[in-house]
Formats: sequence, C-alpha cells, structure tokens
Amino acid sequence: MPQLIAGNWKMHGLAADAVALAKGVVAGAAGLPCELLVCPPFVHLAAVAQVLAGSPVALGGQDCHQAKQGAHTGDISPPMLRDVGATWVVLGHSERRQNHGETDELVREKVLAAVAAGLTPIVCVGETADQRAGGQETEVVGWQLAGSLPKPFAGVVAYEPVWAIGTGKNATDQDVATMHAFIREELVRQFGDAGQEIRILYGGSVRPANAGSLLAVPHVGGALIGGASLKAEDFLAIARAAQRG
Repeated sequence: MPQLIAGNWKMHGLAADAVALAKGVVAGAAGLPCELLVCPPFVHLAAVAQVLAGSPVALGGQDCHQAKQGAHTGDISPPMLRDVGATWVVLGHSERRQNHGETDELVREKVLAAVAAGLTPIVCVGETADQRAGGQETEVVGWQLAGSLPKPFAGVVAYEPVWAIGTGKNATDQDVATMHAFIREELVRQFGDAGQEIRILYGGSVRPANAGSLLAVPHVGGALIGGASLKAEDFLAIARAAQRG
C-alpha cells in the first residue's frame, strides 16, 4: 500500500492563496510514489476542488460534525463535505481535542458519521509533554485508540506527538518507531488481522530535511503535515521522499 502524504492547511490563507497553493501541488503531483491529500479550510474547499479536478490529489476536510444536518451553527456535516468533493476528513486532531474539548467518544461518533457519508477518516492520537514526562504515552495513546475507533474501522490513524509540534523539540526516529510499533500492536489487538492493514501516519513537524528518515521508519504509512504543507515545493519534496508501497 502506498504511503499517504496529507497536508493540513489549518486556518491559513485567503481564497487566492488556497487556489495558488493547490495549483502548485497539482503541478508537481504526477509520478509520485505516494497518495496525495490536501485539507484546506472549509471556506476554500469548493475552490480547491475545482483546481484538483482530474488530478491525482485528493481533497479532505479538517473536521466534521457527527450529525447529517441540524441546528448546529458554524458546523459542517459529513454529507456537506462530500457534496463539495471531499473524500477524506481529519478527526480528533490534537488542536480539536485541546482547544475544543473533544473527547474520544465524540471523535468515535464523528468517525461513524464520516464513514456513513462516504468519507475516509484520519483519526489523530498523541500525548502531551506532561503525559510523556510522566511515562504515560502508551497508556494515553492506547486509550485514545480504544475510545476513538469504532469496530470495524475503515480509515487511517495519525500519531501526533503533541510535545514535538511547534515546541522546538523533535521526536527521534526511535521515538517514532517505538510509538508506531505500539500503535500497530494495539490495532491488531483491537481489530485482528485487519489491524495490520490500517495505515499509521506520522504527524510531528515533518519537513523536507527529515522526511526521508521518518518515512522509512517501520509502520509509518505516510505523514500528516502542517506548516510544511503551506508551501507547494516543501510539500512535494516530502512526497518525493515517500517509500513506494
């Protein structure tokens, strides 16, 4: 299975910026050894979808509500994402868990709703600096996996070492190898043989300079990229470092 290189644009860029970035990604997308995905802000999804049409680059949302419709001011439903051309959605991102108080139970409900609408979820898990310092990293991630993933699970997992994102600290290849091996064990424990086939992305400050070594770590099935996805040349450089499936 090819690795997945996913760009999470977060809350960055105006419409013209999003279109220009999407055009830059599409221009270099041919012949890469991986799958490509970009996740713009909600307001830019339709414009970016037009740019991506006919290209190998997929479109995803950064979140969704667990209901199909209703009185949920400011929220976006999974069918709305599908309607504008999205086929993926990021769920349970550390910023959603921390800034919006999202629980494992809520993430699980969103996963079920996303799959029902035809979206492939990328479910994020990861520990904070305090949790790692307390030796709780595997306990925390294990509980997140158990609570956030329904059975069966048709999606992707992304490991985010929250302590290494925007902090100046970097996870070593061994840190990544240890946690991805643990996540694989947990997925197999929860889902049996099917757990071997679930891709596990790494999402901790991936850049062109470290992409090659990180993407070569066992059980790393791709990368969820934040800041480096905002420059087409950096995003594509990371994609070129992907391991062929």
